[in-house]
Amino acid sequence: MDPALTQEQDEIARALRDVLTKQAGPEEVRAAAASPAGYDADLWRRLAEQPGLAGLALPERHGGTGLGPVELALACEEAGRVLLPSPLLASSVLAAGAIAACGTDEQCRELLPSLASGARTAALALPGAPALALGLVPDINPRPFLGDLPAGGGRSGGIQAKPAADGLWTLYGEAAHVLDGARADLLVLAAHAGGFPRSRTVLFTVDAGAAPGPGAGVAAGAVGTAGAAGAEGTAGAVGTVGAAGAEVTGLRRERSAGIDQTRSVGRVELRDVVARPLGDPSKDAAPALAAVGRLAAVAVAAEAVGAAAQALARTVEYVQARNQFGRAIGSFQAVKHRLADVYVAVETARSAMLYAAWSAVTAPEDPVPALLAMAHALTAQRTAAAEAIQLHGGIAITWEHDAHLYFKRAAADELLFGPPHLLRARAAELSGVLTASGTGAGAGAGAGAGAGIHGGGATIR
Repeated sequence: MDPALTQEQDEIARALRDVLTKQAGPEEVRAAAASPAGYDADLWRRLAEQPGLAGLALPERHGGTGLGPVELALACEEAGRVLLPSPLLASSVLAAGAIAACGTDEQCRELLPSLASGARTAALALPGAPALALGLVPDINPRPFLGDLPAGGGRSGGIQAKPAADGLWTLYGEAAHVLDGARADLLVLAAHAGGFPRSRTVLFTVDAGAAPGPGAGVAAGAVGTAGAAGAEGTAGAVGTVGAAGAEVTGLRRERSAGIDQTRSVGRVELRDVVARPLGDPSKDAAPALAAVGRLAAVAVAAEAVGAAAQALARTVEYVQARNQFGRAIGSFQAVKHRLADVYVAVETARSAMLYAAWSAVTAPEDPVPALLAMAHALTAQRTAAAEAIQLHGGIAITWEHDAHLYFKRAAADELLFGPPHLLRARAAELSGVLTASGTGAGAGAGAGAGAGIHGGGATIR
């Protein structure tokens, strides 16, 4: 591996940093996060056009720029530096990655160009814990009799799919904690199909702005309001206005109050919603979700590194200006030591993140570098945010200061994508450092779908 970035990669990072510095300052970020969309749509369209942020890692044949994970990681690092509210992670990484991994050539040609251009956005709805569904953490409470975990677990709960006419399916269930779930134009949903005998996870698409097909039923309405058919829970009773102003029968979406206000998290409820399968519905989509999880781990790690680096930079600036006992508090040895530890954590996390991005090209089947990089980056992010709170003092916990935003991002990332100790446990499991022992059912099964260290305990080789 050549650790030096190319001139093109340096220019991508520098150009994006210049744009975000000018147009995504603290006030702009707060205003965008508090808007109904949850992000600045005009800024997102400009970033999608130049430098092509929305389709950075998508192939040129699908409207993307044809770059790779390293360039995507550099872009995510700059976005994380300013805590940019945008569809970058939800649409360009998670949803677009799922479409590229599972969709047919025709579906990719139909869906990806609009996402790559920034004209539309998408969200990947994963019932249950996203970290478990993407294979980022081990399943410490396995329930093999319930079926596939990515779709929410078995014959009840999560999202259930049943075949309908003309190759369409109907979906019933709900998914919480969906990134951009309340605002995306296109929903990619993981649902449980096949019942108990042929249990599998299948991905489906629902156009949230128009009817997905014949028999879907479309009616005009207001966002988040119940339809004329009756109470919530009745098929066709609730709906959400999509990009085209149309209401999809049986679909209800609402934005949830999350810890991190710069990440829009929504709840998606489906009551016999008509959907199209993504790819072959007879195949299990769990391995494809695991591949999406690897790229997502690199992107989240890069955002965390950028956020940690910015929190550190702002803390260093503050301790040099804040005087106590007649001198800057940054001149005290205890403060210097604490910030030096944060600096080492941030720089080593950045090195691990870049190595994981490089490994995504050279060894795409190996998820261990991405898992370890994200574990290290999330640890550095939490450390940098905590030290920023401590060294800024009382001002850091006021609503007007931005230090609390970085601390909330650190906490929310661990809740959504897994705490560092479970990320490392999953990496140890996949690399063979730990082996499941005892009578725990399903040991070693469900690779990429969250199966992991089971009841009988673990043995270190």
